[in-house]
Amino acid sequence: MTVNRIVRIIAGTFIMLSLVFAHAMGQVDLAKMSFLWFTLFVGANLFQSGFTRFCPLDTILEKLGVPVQAADCSTGRCG
Repeated sequence: MTVNRIVRIIAGTFIMLSLVFAHAMGQVDLAKMSFLWFTLFVGANLFQSGFTRFCPLDTILEKLGVPVQAADCSTGRCG
């Protein structure tokens, strides 16, 4: 498992936990439709992409021509 995948898993977990805690404390009501459901979707997507390596945004960005690998600045070829 790579650092990138672990970061996705932990970030997704924190996002989802923050919503659960806010709901438990009565600060948000997840029983109603709101944009917080979108936040929950983002957290769940981060979490699952850490395990499955599938992320819809990765696919979209690749199709738009965004480079998959970062530039190698150690050779002087940044950007």
